[in-house]
Parts: sequence; C-alpha cells; structure tokens
Amino acid sequence: MDFDLPPDDDPRRLAVRRWLYDNPNPTGGELAEAGYVVPHWPAPYGLDASPIHQLIIDDELARAGVSRPSNAIGIGWAGPTILAAGTEAQRVRYLPKIISGEEVWCQMFSEPDAGSDLAALSTRAERDGDVYVVNGSKIWTSGGHHAKFGILIARTDPDVPKHRGISYFICPTDIEGLSMEPIIDMTTAHSFNQTFFDDVRLPVEMRVGEEGDGWRLAKVTLSNERVQLSSAGSLWGSGPSAEDLLTLVRRAGGTDDPLVRQRLARLHCDAEVLRLNRLRTLSATLSGKTPGPEASIQKIMADEHGQQVMETAAALAGADTMLSGSGPSGTLRPEARTGATEVKIDGSGFPEVDPIWHYGFLFSPALTIGGGTFAVQRNIVAEQVLGLPREPNVQKGMTWAETMRSRTSTG
Repeated sequence: MDFDLPPDDDPRRLAVRRWLYDNPNPTGGELAEAGYVVPHWPAPYGLDASPIHQLIIDDELARAGVSRPSNAIGIGWAGPTILAAGTEAQRVRYLPKIISGEEVWCQMFSEPDAGSDLAALSTRAERDGDVYVVNGSKIWTSGGHHAKFGILIARTDPDVPKHRGISYFICPTDIEGLSMEPIIDMTTAHSFNQTFFDDVRLPVEMRVGEEGDGWRLAKVTLSNERVQLSSAGSLWGSGPSAEDLLTLVRRAGGTDDPLVRQRLARLHCDAEVLRLNRLRTLSATLSGKTPGPEASIQKIMADEHGQQVMETAAALAGADTMLSGSGPSGTLRPEARTGATEVKIDGSGFPEVDPIWHYGFLFSPALTIGGGTFAVQRNIVAEQVLGLPREPNVQKGMTWAETMRSRTSTG
C-alpha cells in the first residue's frame, strides 16, 4: 500500500473537517454514530473505510484534538469477536455501547495456572438446561473493577483435547457469584484483579459462537490484542512513544554525547519500522484478513522497543528516575548550556512532561510478559512463520523444567 497520506484538499479529509466543525466537542456516542470510532467496520457501526481512509480519519481527529472513547478491550478485542461470531441479537445489544464507550469491557482469559499455556485453563462452565454454571478463577483482569462486561473463556467439555473443549462467553461483572480482588503492582497502581467464579449462572445466550469453538475465537481476540498492544505508545500502545522522547531531547537543545545520539537514532529507526509494519497489518486487516502469526512478530518487536524507549528515558533521567513524577533529561549542546549545568526535562522544570514516564520506568519490565510472553511469541513465529518443528521434548509432554534438566543432563 502507499504509505503517503493524501493532501489537505482530499475530499475525505474535508468531509471529516466539516463534521468536526459541526461537532467541535463530540461525545463518544456522536463519534460512534458518525462511524469514526471503528471506521473500518461495516455499517451501521463503521464506514467500511479503506486503510488510507481510516488513516485520514485518525489524522484529522488528532489534528482537532479529538479522542475516541477509552474502551480498549471492548473496542479492540471483544467488539471484533462479537462482530465476527456473535448472533445478530448480541451485535445489536453490545456493539453500539462498546464503540460509544458507554459500557467498558475487560478480559477474563489468564488463570493462575494457565497463563502462557492458556489452553490448559481449568475454569469450568457446565451446561445446566438454559444456563452454564461457571466455577474457577481468572487473574490479571485488567480494568475489571471499572468494567460492565468481560469476555470469558471456560472449559465446557473436559473429555476432548484441551483446545476443543473451550467455549467463549460474555460475562457481566455484576452477576451473582462473581467477585474480584485487586492486584496492586509495583507502580502502586490498581490496574489488575483476580476474578473468582462461584456457581455463576450464565444464560446460554451469553455464549458467543458454538460450544467448543472458544479456542478459535480466543485466538482471534488474542491476535487483535497483540496488534493493539503493538501500537505507537511504548506501554502496550499507550503512554509516551519514541517520538515523544526524541521531542523532549530536541526541546532541550539535543545532545552532543555520541553514544546517546546513536541510541536515540536506533529508537527512531525501530519506531519507523514498527509504524510501517502496523500499516501493513492494518491494510491486511481491512482487506478482510484476520491478524495471524505476524501479530506475534509485531508484538515481539514492539515490546522490546518499548523497553528500550523506557531504558533510554531512564538513562537520561539519571538518579531522578527514583522520584515520582520524574521524566527523561536531555544533555544540551554546548552552545545551549548555561555554564556547566545540564537542563533537566522533568515534571518540575517542564510541566508538559507527563508523569507517565515514571510509571513507565517501573512498568516496562512487564511488557515482554503480558499479552503472551516473549518466549511464547517466538515459538509461534518459529512454528507458524518459519515452519520449524515443535520442540521434541514438548511433543513428549515434558514440562519446561523437565526440558531444561534433560538438556543439562545430555550436555
């Protein structure tokens, strides 16, 4: 596809600008009704927008300072799955309030003993007439305490191979028998929860797709998750990007340290490769192709890039990294210095620096774990992209620890 966006007088740009002129402070509902939240979706939710048309809409909304509703899991993961496999009643009930941001969603996939090997989940959903009775536990439920609904996968048939006995459900978070406990991470943020199901009775109409088809649908969700986690922000698509860091250094007058300059140049090159690959993925997705193993390639690259952005920012911040509200500092060029004093780019001296930097310093080690660990992603690429055989010991059912011991004993 052509990566150059059309000029300012393109009719599609003008149409968005006219709409923004008439709706200068649009609500999430107004954006959704206009088709600007998910423009690549079909009507009545989107505009069947081509890749370039979608990028034009993104560009014009950004220029106008207009943000889409904040409902990442709903819009990015639950919505596409319901759109593809849900009943018409499910689409009509859930999709409008997902894309407007009126109803926030969370994800109920990982379990304490089934994270990387998600298909080994043990949460059960047993059919009892017109309901499923759900028992078990989920962990790392991001934003569950704010969510109205969750996407849930549970085992409905324990007597078939593990990938074939899983079903996919819509689960209200206020349903009787469901409870959550907060997980406070090292950033001190309450982002995650552990979710418990004690005889939760889910009506059959809350199941998405056929019984036993949950693993296939979960893979669709996870592919969309990995694409979304790989967008420009360094923290799984959110927070500051490499370009944000470079902008801060430019504002401070740049740096004359050759090693820092080389490091910043590498960040810029990697960010550009990721941007172009996102456009390729977008083009494929909007052409009707479901994100596949290439989403794992993008996530591997984006996770490590995000960590490098935060490591570079922390290096520029120096000892200030330990202080709440700190941000990266830039070493000025000699002609921009005042005596021998370095000008720091941090929250106190430069109020435009978002305190998200300090959060990112603490959170970034998790980037290569969440959403599928770096090791799992590399196995997917090895097997599904490169066509390599599975690890022989894994084929024999050995655990990772047993595999490591086997390798050690055989030299």
